Amino acid sequence: MERSLETQVSQAVDAWLRWLPRWEPATHRGRVAPCRRCLGSPVLSAAGLGSDVPHGVQHGLSIRIKTLVDHAVAEYTSDNLPMLQAELDQQAARNRARSYRPAEGLEPEFEGLPLDPDPIPGAPFLFTVAGLADEADAGVPALPPLSDEAKAALRQEVGLADDYANLVGREVCAVLLRHRLRIQAAVAQYVEPQISAMLDELTRSLDAPFDPNAEPGLPEL
Repeated sequence: MERSLETQVSQAVDAWLRWLPRWEPATHRGRVAPCRRCLGSPVLSAAGLGSDVPHGVQHGLSIRIKTLVDHAVAEYTSDNLPMLQAELDQQAARNRARSYRPAEGLEPEFEGLPLDPDPIPGAPFLFTVAGLADEADAGVPALPPLSDEAKAALRQEVGLADDYANLVGREVCAVLLRHRLRIQAAVAQYVEPQISAMLDELTRSLDAPFDPNAEPGLPEL
């Protein structure tokens, strides 16, 4: 498992490094709610991407790593956890029956992010992408109910899958430590200059909010 994960992590980091030169700071209003997939992520800690790194940069790597962990857990589930696998198969079939699936097929940089921007007070949306998806989901029949015994067995298998995910996650973090230098070098090359330029522009606008050639005193109306 270690050799396979080492190759997969290296490929995920390589893909992220190829994308990073295309990253640009967001110019729209930032979100209030933190990203649940990135906040406190041990993957980002292992990669050396701290809170001073923009979320868009973090998200692109964390989702790529999450995808390979999910793939490893899916293989383990398929081989060892038949009840959980059956439940997942039914859920996948239900998802395929939905007529509108806006969260599927996204690039890693956008996967897992909210489908709609944060609402602006006093300016309600006519409709939202998430709302349209919920409407499509409401028309799909629910999964059949489980007996108490089946629920208990399913919970046990879910626990085993979680334990395996934690095991793979620790292995992945250990491998990521070997890539920290090139990850941080790429951030210094492509990200930090853009952030510095933004801060310089902000400093200039704060130092000279009015016409620099105007006489001292109150601004003209």
